[in-house]
Amino acid sequence: MRLRYPSVCRQCGASLAAGTETIYESETRTVRCLACATEPEQAHSPSLEPTRDGLRSPAAGTAGSSARREYERRKTKDQDRLRERWGRLGTLAVALSDERTSTKSWDQGAVGEERLGARLDTVSSDSLAVLHDRRIPGSKANIDHIAVTPGGVWVIDAKRYKGRPELKIEGGFLHPRVEKLLVGRRDSTKLVDGVLRQVDVVREHAGAVPVNGVLCFIEADWPLVGGAFTTRGVHVLWPKRLAKVLVAQSAGDVDVARMTELLASRFRPA
Repeated sequence: MRLRYPSVCRQCGASLAAGTETIYESETRTVRCLACATEPEQAHSPSLEPTRDGLRSPAAGTAGSSARREYERRKTKDQDRLRERWGRLGTLAVALSDERTSTKSWDQGAVGEERLGARLDTVSSDSLAVLHDRRIPGSKANIDHIAVTPGGVWVIDAKRYKGRPELKIEGGFLHPRVEKLLVGRRDSTKLVDGVLRQVDVVREHAGAVPVNGVLCFIEADWPLVGGAFTTRGVHVLWPKRLAKVLVAQSAGDVDVARMTELLASRFRPA
């Protein structure tokens, strides 16, 4: 099939532009590029790509690719609806109309994942591997980024929110302690719940290796001093701080290459 929207090859992780001819697999609802389609695929074998030292490692994937595809799909659908409604004036209606908020949010989310992915790629090394936009097995949901360090695995959820992230603690001595995540005074605790669910899924495949959760807010109103915090075991911070935290995870006995290969085979590119 010829792609209507940008996509990613399921096997090698290569980015595929709209209009590219691919092989569509209806069972998994994914595509493979023609180069991969002509080569036999080994069962349960992760996508591979060369590294700078000549070795082979699991393909990192493309940050924000699934959110970007969903944005393009919704945008095209909205434009087609306007053209059908306005007939000969459809092109003008598309040019003069603002994008729907629900459609624009996918573009904003994709940009956030792309920016964070680019930051993480700059610090990746033999002791710090990053996988982008990975599909959760048996689900339509995805994990934005997975980082593997000698100290453990990091499950990272990127959010492009406005406002200042804060930790609000209620209860205490006489009442149960309750931690709430506020972003611009909005209760966003459900974001922590989402990360914890992703951590549980990854932990099922990581064995005894420690798995950490991260909420990384891009473009949030962070203070000049401090600001980062942890709630229910989930680290809440910004891209630059996250990169420093991951680089510092040099102590540990996790085999980064082997763990990255394992996770890449379990969590395919979304």
